[in-house]
Amino acid sequence: MKKIRISSVDCNFEREPLIRPLGFKGGFVTELWQVASLLQSATGTRKVGLSTQSILWSDPAVYTAHSESGGNALMYTLTEYALQLVKGRQYSNPVDLQNQILEEVYAYGKKITGNPDLRETFVLNALVSLDNAAWMLYAAENGIGTFDEMIPEQYRSALSYRHNKIAGIPLISYNSTVKEIKEVADSGYYFLKIKLGQPGTQEEMLARDMEHVSAIHKAIGHYSTPYTTSGKLLYYFDANGRYEKKETLLRLIDHLKKIGAFGQVAIIEEPFPEKELIDVSDIPLRLAADESAHTERDVQERIRMGYKAIALKPIAKTLSMTLGMAKIAKAHHVPCLCADLTVNPVLVDWNKNVAARLEPFPGLNTGLLESNGPQNYKNWSIVQSYHPYPDAGWGKVERGVFNLDTNFYEKSGGVLSDSKHYMELFNKNNSIGY
Repeated sequence: MKKIRISSVDCNFEREPLIRPLGFKGGFVTELWQVASLLQSATGTRKVGLSTQSILWSDPAVYTAHSESGGNALMYTLTEYALQLVKGRQYSNPVDLQNQILEEVYAYGKKITGNPDLRETFVLNALVSLDNAAWMLYAAENGIGTFDEMIPEQYRSALSYRHNKIAGIPLISYNSTVKEIKEVADSGYYFLKIKLGQPGTQEEMLARDMEHVSAIHKAIGHYSTPYTTSGKLLYYFDANGRYEKKETLLRLIDHLKKIGAFGQVAIIEEPFPEKELIDVSDIPLRLAADESAHTERDVQERIRMGYKAIALKPIAKTLSMTLGMAKIAKAHHVPCLCADLTVNPVLVDWNKNVAARLEPFPGLNTGLLESNGPQNYKNWSIVQSYHPYPDAGWGKVERGVFNLDTNFYEKSGGVLSDSKHYMELFNKNNSIGY
């Protein structure tokens, strides 16, 4: 593979409003900034990578310390800074490029946020659009036509499976009504992500979470599906680090047993605050690490602590970082899934390319991919039209499933193709970067 020199860069963004405030981590977001980063090589090839910013998910301390737009502006500033760092640099592959700048971008992130304890995930979220553009440029400059060819050899064993069906995972927020939840289940979804950790004290949170899961299980717990080994739909609980003590989580688990939902819980994700290094090997359900697993080092640590699943987020932590994380999980026989960040349709397919190649998750006959954008974007159909293949069958969920055919694999879900809309963000003023 040849070395690529980045001759110029550029950046832009669009604000996408949500249908209603999206609640998680004890807070709410009302819009999502869609960031486009342009890289141009010395040969004149131009590629635009995308990211969806999520300040509340990536670092609640930054979210709390600023207005929603202020937090978004800080992350966007960090993306701009990273782009300036890579201008004029050479790279052999995008993992190499990220390694060149990550430490310096992290230091700058601490500086502009005024937060010496800034979470690494905030920095990785800021790097996604640059990283995606770097992969697209890497493929174009080296004559690579597919996602499979693009992945460096040392990571391919972790992404060697090929699913023809992937479970589409919808998101059940704090304020989702029972009526809405039933509609989701009635439409065929069988693996539901349910937000826990509601606002309030620990006692208030627990009481509200118990009430929430009781209402959900009463409404849909009896539904059946051919896609799980038990024949029942499964629950994926995400607490986003809101449970401060193991005892509180065990009380929730006792409640799950009491209402008959215990056997249908596939995952409890990220129950404890990241800095509380709690051993979870004695928890009687499969716990998954998400935002606490920023890097390869963190994945190893969480596995030692007893976590039995890893939520991969190439659309939030960069594909470059995700490849190493998947490799480590595979070596330890720890299953992975791809979680969403309420991203746009192009980024859904970056996630889907990884999800399609992970081994089946325990208890399922299919792959796993969270995608809740259609539930939350006010203008989802418009944003869908920006995809290079807006009408592709692989982009639609049918009875809870993404169906992946040879066309998906041949076209890599469209992620290596140019989006006319996002390219035009840089053509309006005949921009060539700076």
